[in-house]
Amino acid sequence: MDINTLVNVTSRAWSMTVLALMQDGVPGRQAALLSASGAGRTALVRSLDHLIELGLVERNPGHGHPLRPEYRITQKGAAFGQTAQAIASAAPQAPPLLRRAWTLPILAVSRQPRHFSDIKAELGTITDRALSQSLQGLQKHHWISREIDTAAYPPRPLYRAANVGVTISEALNLAR
Repeated sequence: MDINTLVNVTSRAWSMTVLALMQDGVPGRQAALLSASGAGRTALVRSLDHLIELGLVERNPGHGHPLRPEYRITQKGAAFGQTAQAIASAAPQAPPLLRRAWTLPILAVSRQPRHFSDIKAELGTITDRALSQSLQGLQKHHWISREIDTAAYPPRPLYRAANVGVTISEALNLAR
């Protein structure tokens, strides 16, 4: 999966969680997904609609009531589902951090040491503020390490995935 696709998929907070749950065999009904994920109804519906637009999930034809539809993961979504499962198993204690829009794309490009400007250039649409806040949050959880590159003039910080961030980065890079 390319970085733009990853950014698009993770733009909804519960998208990767829904894919992981459906890949795990949780029934594709709203009640089951709400219970398993802990998401709010509106957020879950928006994530499901987003996944349908991307072609990763579809309504299961002939099943479910019109007011209580049933969903199934598509063949294209199955690959994302396996990646989402690997990420969820690597960081079972940090779902709020994983639901943030830029966490996964930043970890995907930070497997190797990168300067702030390199990360920003690779992600394209991210703002300086969003990148800065995301990097600080990832540092706080020890998923990104920050080192000063003293060989550069002037010295600049280098960011690299660390600890759980490395495992997540590897799972994302295997899918790329």
